[in-house]
Amino acid sequence: MPLGAIHNIIILYIGQNNPVRRRISRKGAHLTASFTKRAIKDTFVRLLEERPLTDISVKDIVKECGINRNSFYYHFQDLPALIDELMADEADEVIRRYASLDSFIECFDDIIGFLVSKRRAIMHVYRAVDRATFERYAMKTCKYFVRSYTDTAYPAGSITDDQRRSVISVFYCLLLGMMLEWLENGMKETSVPHMRKVFEICVKTLPERASGAPPAN
Repeated sequence: MPLGAIHNIIILYIGQNNPVRRRISRKGAHLTASFTKRAIKDTFVRLLEERPLTDISVKDIVKECGINRNSFYYHFQDLPALIDELMADEADEVIRRYASLDSFIECFDDIIGFLVSKRRAIMHVYRAVDRATFERYAMKTCKYFVRSYTDTAYPAGSITDDQRRSVISVFYCLLLGMMLEWLENGMKETSVPHMRKVFEICVKTLPERASGAPPAN
């Protein structure tokens, strides 16, 4: 039974003026709005897997969702706003998955696997949106991973603040640069082994050369 139908049955059972009804009504409206917003996002991502961004309209999304245009514009100002929120969601989700980072290489493998699984959608967005918007979230994600790895590999007091900044700068420039170059070249899977090898070498050698001290782990 649809969520809305269940909500209506409960409200009728409780009664018209019961204060509990008013609380459930507000909660039900919130759940329905959240469900609709999630459906819009999921539908848009699915359409991105099928066609370029330039071939997707608000009309296509609402038709697939079974909602009206007003419902879309209640949640999003336009398609760019939807894209911006989706990229923010993905960046935040990846960060949540790695509350701490013990292995930079394992993290790299997982991120690459995730990106490859959504290659068509990612490339359709990357080729159509303002690159500054795309790069802003790439920078946010890369910066988080680098800082998390550095804090794990070099606990407080093991290196100076200047050395820590050097390590962070080295890894941040490497990770961001290689990721953006990979995107620019079409996310070719044949490039992944080479990228992984570069990261392996850098994880083993660059921190010591940048900091002057071996990592604690």
